[in-house]
Amino acid sequence: MRIRAESLTRIYNMGTSKIIAVDNVNFDVSEEEFTAIVGRSGSGKSTLLNLIGLNDRPSSGKLLINNIDAFGLSNRELRKIRLRRMGFVFQTFNLFPVLSSVENVELPMALAGKSRETQREEAVRLLDAVGLGNRLTHRPKQLSMGEMQRVAIARALANDPEIVIADEPTGELDSKTAKEIIALLSDIHRTEKKTVIVATHDERVVEIVDTVYLIEDGKLTLETRQLQ
Repeated sequence: MRIRAESLTRIYNMGTSKIIAVDNVNFDVSEEEFTAIVGRSGSGKSTLLNLIGLNDRPSSGKLLINNIDAFGLSNRELRKIRLRRMGFVFQTFNLFPVLSSVENVELPMALAGKSRETQREEAVRLLDAVGLGNRLTHRPKQLSMGEMQRVAIARALANDPEIVIADEPTGELDSKTAKEIIALLSDIHRTEKKTVIVATHDERVVEIVDTVYLIEDGKLTLETRQLQ
């Protein structure tokens, strides 16, 4: 999946004030590219990811998905893209506490209308792939933070998306576990041929990606060095 932004802007009205969270942003993420968006807290990373993930609408500008203006589509069409073509990984995991690991991974497939047999088979495969084959029936409170993030990554892959979007995926993790999650995302990009976009302030993520964008006060610039 190719993602391109043209003069993308998101402004929030706060009483009589305006906050420009994303300011006239332009970027181009090619199919199967691993991209990092780097910036400090409050720089606009999460807002930009919400726009890329179609969870928010811009105040102006365009977001093109495979050359189609995403925000010219209906809400139903946007929901279908989010469910079937995008996978999301969140800093705080966003797992359902009453569901087991396998049930959390099954959920996106259930929403997509896949059979119960397919849901279970694929969820077990994905959890095994992220190293949690022995944690299928554990609920989030029975898992470590690293294990919860692995469940979240497996869930993001549930409907075989073309793009994986991760917002500070290592932000809640200790150094050792963060390194393991970074390696897992790199392996997914390499072996599954996914487009991956990660918003982060973790320099270890920056070391493994293809392209780095820097965001500050909502403005995005391309880091000139190409990372290997």
